[in-house]
Amino acid sequence: MRRRFAPVRKPQAMRHGQGAGPLMVVPGFLSGDQSTAILRSRLAHAGYDVHGWGQGINLGASEARLDRLCGDVSRLARRSGRPVRLIGWSLGGLYSREVAKRIEADVACVVTLGSPFSGDPRANRVWRLYEWINGHSVDALPMDCNLSEKPPVPTIALWSRDDGIVSFASARGLPHEADAAIELNCSHIGFTFEQAALERLVAILDDPRLSGKRP
Repeated sequence: MRRRFAPVRKPQAMRHGQGAGPLMVVPGFLSGDQSTAILRSRLAHAGYDVHGWGQGINLGASEARLDRLCGDVSRLARRSGRPVRLIGWSLGGLYSREVAKRIEADVACVVTLGSPFSGDPRANRVWRLYEWINGHSVDALPMDCNLSEKPPVPTIALWSRDDGIVSFASARGLPHEADAAIELNCSHIGFTFEQAALERLVAILDDPRLSGKRP
């Protein structure tokens, strides 16, 4: 049985993100910040300082996009004086994991939402479309990365058997590929707007172990 990263329960009045540092949400394939608007609104309502990724539509893997994202995260961390929590939906989770590997000091944690970081890169329903749009194989992404390698920060993989787009095994990963894998009951797009999924995400982020504070 996989380990569970059970959130530490706190009094309701304290269950907010005030003072927790900035949080950035990275959208999935063929999606932009508009697609995560409900998700970001819920996190902002919980008190988090929430930011979109600001790069328009996420068309696929790109070294230039990854470099820009690293720069944006670093600047956000410097301005706030706190490391950034990264929430990545689908392909956005792959970007988030790679950012954390490159600029560990600027990232507090990574939470992936239905992201296919493990196993067969074709264990999803969109890989043919991805290759057609991008002109490269999903086996040979045009950036220096090891998708299944766990980032050196707390990393939580949220996954669902009812995903419908990404294989749940690919989004759950193996025990050494994330610090914990937590099962939700939602569709792939539901990670971004279904109430139960959003409430669970807020509870997970409430865990002080994801604050980025060093012992």
